[in-house]
Amino acid sequence: MKGIKLIIAIVFSLWSSSTFESCIAATRGNYHWRKLKAASATNFNVLDYGAKGDGHADDTKAFQGAWAAACKTEGSTMVVPSGYVFLVKIISFSGPNCVPNIVFQLDGKIIAPTSPSAWGSGTLQWLEFTKLSKIAIKGKGVIDGQGSVWWSGNGKLPGTKPTALRFYGSNGVTVTGITIQNSQQTHLKFDSCTNVQVFDIKTSSPGDSPNTDGIHLQNSQEVVIYSSTLACGDDCISIQTGCSNVLVHNINCGPGHGIGIGSLGRENTKACVRNVTVRDITIQNTLTGVRIKTWQGGSGSVQNVLFSNIQVTDVKTPIMIDQYYCDKSKCRNQTSAVAVSGIHYVNVKGTYTWEPVYFACSDSLPCSGITMDTIELKASQESKNSNVPFCWAAYGEIKTKTVPPVDNCLERGNPRSTGIISKIDSC
Repeated sequence: MKGIKLIIAIVFSLWSSSTFESCIAATRGNYHWRKLKAASATNFNVLDYGAKGDGHADDTKAFQGAWAAACKTEGSTMVVPSGYVFLVKIISFSGPNCVPNIVFQLDGKIIAPTSPSAWGSGTLQWLEFTKLSKIAIKGKGVIDGQGSVWWSGNGKLPGTKPTALRFYGSNGVTVTGITIQNSQQTHLKFDSCTNVQVFDIKTSSPGDSPNTDGIHLQNSQEVVIYSSTLACGDDCISIQTGCSNVLVHNINCGPGHGIGIGSLGRENTKACVRNVTVRDITIQNTLTGVRIKTWQGGSGSVQNVLFSNIQVTDVKTPIMIDQYYCDKSKCRNQTSAVAVSGIHYVNVKGTYTWEPVYFACSDSLPCSGITMDTIELKASQESKNSNVPFCWAAYGEIKTKTVPPVDNCLERGNPRSTGIISKIDSC
């Protein structure tokens, strides 16, 4: 009897163990299925919404459909897959009713139309992301504005050239990995955005393509741009009014016009820029290196700017402040100006093709608080001119010996007319 009980116990034990393991396996399989289902439920591939990806068919509606679905799902990913070329017309990926934490996974290529009929009477931007929270564009894909038809002055296209990719009124923006090329005008723009990160991107347009800024900032705060290569036909990075707490580092710039603040104060407007750091930059074959440019007649201020560890090669003018900026045939003299103060240059080295330093400041509101530390700029072998530094109404301090000498150029101390600053609108 005891033997029978023992056999029954062993059989029951074996049956229970195998059943239990089967249940566990089934549970694991079911869990895995649920994971896959959950993952697919948050990925919205444009191909599933009718995109052809052949570079000829209009895929705009497919992109709109995928975005509409992603917009409703927090933590979703809109997928633009590799191996395809998507022709997309003017489109806005917009909130403010979209949920946060959306990823735009760009691994394929998006191209702009070149037909004048696709642009109507004109637009300020081609691809736009607006009023979003925690939006990221990631991937190894390409945005191609096919801008050569615009640069050549095709009379059939609208007079207003669009920005290729624009973010407006958004918080927590990340752009990484992608390439933006042949933009119609500016490659990447941030307007009225906060908490922006841009890294490991490329912009690529010829040096003679007009107004094709690499990255353009305006009315944006808490911005970090780094580890990127920017080639264009205008400023590699342009920092405009309303920007503060901006850090730019480890950038390779050229061709283009360098890295600039401005232009500011056009048509007697008020402009405010403060707390900008530009460091660890290489700049080659550009119009300027690091530049601040303002119009006569403006108001406001540029304050607390650091340019540090800037390596220039064959740059026309590596260091520039120009308070007489004018891109018209003629501009009238005016007394008011955007105040420029607290501008620091540290370890700026390399070669120039025209002049090493150019400080042209306002008679009524001179530049103040300029410091120069470890400046070593030599005429390029390609240069046919070797001009001395130019300074006008510029005041500050030379902390170390400079090459070439700036001692007889930069005025020491503070300007007598500093009191004018208190009369302008504060920022």
